[in-house]
Amino acid sequence: MNEKQKKNHEEMPEAQQPAPEQAPAPEAAGENVPAEPTCEQLQADLTKALADAEDFKKKWYSVSAEYENYRKRTAATRSQAYTEGRSDVIVKLFPIADSLERALAACTEEKTRQGIGMVLKNFEKLLESEHVTPIAPVGEPFDAARCEAILAVEPKEGEESGIIREVYAKGYEQNGKILRFAQVLVTK
Repeated sequence: MNEKQKKNHEEMPEAQQPAPEQAPAPEAAGENVPAEPTCEQLQADLTKALADAEDFKKKWYSVSAEYENYRKRTAATRSQAYTEGRSDVIVKLFPIADSLERALAACTEEKTRQGIGMVLKNFEKLLESEHVTPIAPVGEPFDAARCEAILAVEPKEGEESGIIREVYAKGYEQNGKILRFAQVLVTK
């Protein structure tokens, strides 16, 4: 730089002055540059990465299976709750059917009997559509798993003990589950 350039350079504000030339960075000069990894190091890194990948894969399978089991359990629980809710409503209809059957047995007027009979047929169709079957075991041995003995009566001549003589109130079951036990009269 000549004298005139030096003078102009000194008079320039700092923001306009050209930047001084910098020395090359140490990395560019070859200092403190990490050495290239060796084949053994790369192989060890690859082995570790493959092991990690296999571990993550096993964990993913485990979580996926657990989620699938959870989904199936909740679907089964939801379905069971729905079915039990429907059963609860049907159980509340049984006393109405009992009353209609008693009314039918006591009725003497033919037209009224036909009307009550039609209502009972509709009720039976409803039960059938819900897979509900009546339990009316007259003449069968008493089964505590399906019946409730409300009275023990003396057996008639030649009649065995423990036989159901009369059904006071029908029992009902749905798909093997007792909704209401049959109330029966049993021989002593």
